[in-house]
Amino acid sequence: MKINWNYIKMFALLGLVAFLFAFASARNSARKISKPNVEFIGENNLFITNENVSKLLIQNFKGAKNIPKETLDLNELENALKSNPMIKTAEVYVTVNGTLNAEVEQKTPIARVSTSASYYIDDDGFYMPLSNNYSARVPLVTGYVEKSNLKNIYKVASKINKDEFLKKHVIEIHQGTDKVIYLKLRQCQFLVQLGDVTFLDKKINNLKAFYQKNLKDKTLDSYSKVNLQFDNQVVCTKI
Repeated sequence: MKINWNYIKMFALLGLVAFLFAFASARNSARKISKPNVEFIGENNLFITNENVSKLLIQNFKGAKNIPKETLDLNELENALKSNPMIKTAEVYVTVNGTLNAEVEQKTPIARVSTSASYYIDDDGFYMPLSNNYSARVPLVTGYVEKSNLKNIYKVASKINKDEFLKKHVIEIHQGTDKVIYLKLRQCQFLVQLGDVTFLDKKINNLKAFYQKNLKDKTLDSYSKVNLQFDNQVVCTKI
């Protein structure tokens, strides 16, 4: 009987490949996780530090450093990071060599509430705590502000954040108990009365036109109040 060595070689090769794959998989599963590597996406202003994120990861995989890869729950780690009020999004993954990586995007503050409580409003309109590491240069929010009802303040703050003129000049947003909103401008004595947030774009365009005209005429210091709440007109109060 003639022996077919080609079949024997093929089965031997398949057996060797299966053995090597199983061996590599076992070693990969047993590989220990190294110290977390944290990368921040977006702005460079670190409201939460690399060390803070690493501690969150280590705390949430129960001493996370130097544990087998197979025991990691990456979704649980991502949710732990996202639960931090400084963090907007997070992605956690492990490389082949056992490095734990976290890509983190921080929240972006657009206004800072300074009432009986102090905190930021982020660019999605949500609460964001102050940071011990960095202070954002954003307009202050004063007056009557409820953390559970930031809709109107957020709409104004978002408009300011996206408009170069407003971003340059507005230093404070004030909301009265009647929900009437006022703006204070840098190096201007007058108070801008916006009223409510209806027709906001039109009101801002009226403010820009008023400002540019009176800047040219050098009469900005002649007014104590600029009222924009009436449709299609700017009502000014002189000093």
